[in-house]
Amino acid sequence: MRYERKKLSAEEFEKRREERAQGDKEKRVENWIPKTKIGRSIKEKKIKNIDEVINDRILEEEAIDSLINLKTDFLNIGQAKGKFGGGKRRAWKQTQKKTKEGNVPTFSSMVIVGDENGHVGVGCGRAKETLPAREKATRIAKLSIMKITRGCGSFDCMCQEPHTVPFKVWGKVGSSKVILLPAPQGTGLVIGNECKKILKLAGIKDVYSKTFGQTRTTINLAKACIAALKKTNTGAKKIK
Repeated sequence: MRYERKKLSAEEFEKRREERAQGDKEKRVENWIPKTKIGRSIKEKKIKNIDEVINDRILEEEAIDSLINLKTDFLNIGQAKGKFGGGKRRAWKQTQKKTKEGNVPTFSSMVIVGDENGHVGVGCGRAKETLPAREKATRIAKLSIMKITRGCGSFDCMCQEPHTVPFKVWGKVGSSKVILLPAPQGTGLVIGNECKKILKLAGIKDVYSKTFGQTRTTINLAKACIAALKKTNTGAKKIK
């Protein structure tokens, strides 16, 4: 008797994947043996809020997972092979090194994590296979998590709710430059798709933007967006 496998929709597949990842995270946190002073304090429930240690150097991924529930997303930094350079964008960037034994491929990935409530982090990982690169990038993103300030800085909006950036901020990495401007409620994220993932996980719902330089370099563009968000805590410098 033959059994046919049920075809899952994209939403059902994503839901099952999140449930599986959540179960693995809970099991890892439960069996975690901390090795640092901050880790032991978090394990003993002396520290219950991520904001208490957000500026400290945290070296254990499980410490972040036990304090905050983070969502994960990939940035498309690579490109699949295609005719005349028309390949589809993908999450893995592949490079090769010429050796006497032949070509040695290396895979890179970029992961963004956030709780959609003012906490966001980004990380890059590189390995000889795709899964170790993803795990390394996820770990770096969690350990580099930061808190941003949200507000209602648009002159068209007086709602006083934290839905956009509080003032005009900018960030520059390499030749890529990103300017974020406050927007009224209902505007949405007027920015490129990759930076849109970062702002969504950071908890920003409305924003205007300007980009300059080589914006097709996704890694530098994403880092510039993170640099702009970081300035929401320190104040923005004058934009030339």
